[in-house]
Amino acid sequence: MRVLELGTMIAAPFAAHILSQLGAEVIKIEPPAGDTTRSLVRGGPSGTIIAYSHSKKAICLDLTTEEGKEVFRRLVATSRVVIHNLAPSAARKLGVTADDCMAVNPRLVHVHIKGYTHGPQAEGLMTNPIAEAATGAMDDHRVDDRPTRFGPSYHDQFAGTYAVIRVLSALLDPDADEAARRIEVGLYETGLHLAARDLAGMQLKTQLLGRLEKEGGGEFSMPGYGAYLTSDQRWIYLLVLTDAHWARLTGALAMPEHDAPEFARLRDRKKARETVEEAVRIAVARFTFDEAVARLEAAGLGFHEVMPLERVLETPQARQPGKLRDVEYRGLQFEVPEFAGVGPVEPGLPPPEIGEHTEVLLADLGYSGEEAAALLSAGAAKAYQPGDFAWAPVRQKG
Repeated sequence: MRVLELGTMIAAPFAAHILSQLGAEVIKIEPPAGDTTRSLVRGGPSGTIIAYSHSKKAICLDLTTEEGKEVFRRLVATSRVVIHNLAPSAARKLGVTADDCMAVNPRLVHVHIKGYTHGPQAEGLMTNPIAEAATGAMDDHRVDDRPTRFGPSYHDQFAGTYAVIRVLSALLDPDADEAARRIEVGLYETGLHLAARDLAGMQLKTQLLGRLEKEGGGEFSMPGYGAYLTSDQRWIYLLVLTDAHWARLTGALAMPEHDAPEFARLRDRKKARETVEEAVRIAVARFTFDEAVARLEAAGLGFHEVMPLERVLETPQARQPGKLRDVEYRGLQFEVPEFAGVGPVEPGLPPPEIGEHTEVLLADLGYSGEEAAALLSAGAAKAYQPGDFAWAPVRQKG
């Protein structure tokens, strides 16, 4: 199955990446300026390209030219899915809307990941942190009391995942009509859906209590649920959701609060949150990391060290067969996590350079050598040139 991706940054490339891991042939279509993520690290590609564009093919087209648009239309005629996350105005200008694509291929599944779906802001622009700000997530994530974006771009990635679900739903339905194959996924609407539990919980408490009450903190205001520092300065994250978990924790760490009836119930621990948090902090700090792990494992509690990125792939769990893909790119070696749950995936292509497969794909679409050369000469298409988006050399100190 051929999938065309006109993606920038994360949302559409992430969706196309999943489809590629499921076996699709993905062709990444880029303008001469390239996907934004091609120049984010010292003038060259970032980790996004390496992680989410391996195993794709790449063609470079200038869709502001009529010749570039014609190449795109030929690609659409050979494809089953088109997915992009261009701004609505840019999609119209470049001729990649659902109307444009379905005029060429009426059976196409067309996906537009955009800022907002239908509504007064349908033409508006949105990025991952703006989605966090708009849907309540950022208000609960503060650094020094300042609302702050999360680290990973979860809303972009969820929007891409939702897009894949919609694509598979349309492909699995032999009777899917055109409306079902015109798919729009909004970053804003994705954020709303992700926040549904918190929004419903807020409404529930407001109606039960007759007043607004919000519980702050990513740990759901459950004392003992969070990160604590061991005596050898390693962070360990504890899962303490229930009264049974609390009893196991206090027993495992020999805490004086183990038999205290005033802390036996979650309701009471919430009321004494600061006291309980301090008790857990002191208890964990009495043990080295290895000592704490032995006690927590014996008690059957959920926990994990808060892993720094440089150690994440060193663990035995991460290194099990089928979890990591070896990728060579520009003479560098990478281990890239695979899409979860699909089993062994055939080795694929490394991340493509911009326009790396332009000439091959033009020939595949029926362009003669002379016609392809004319497109390249006119700038309607571009082939990779050594040095495109090269990383700037690192200056040696001293």
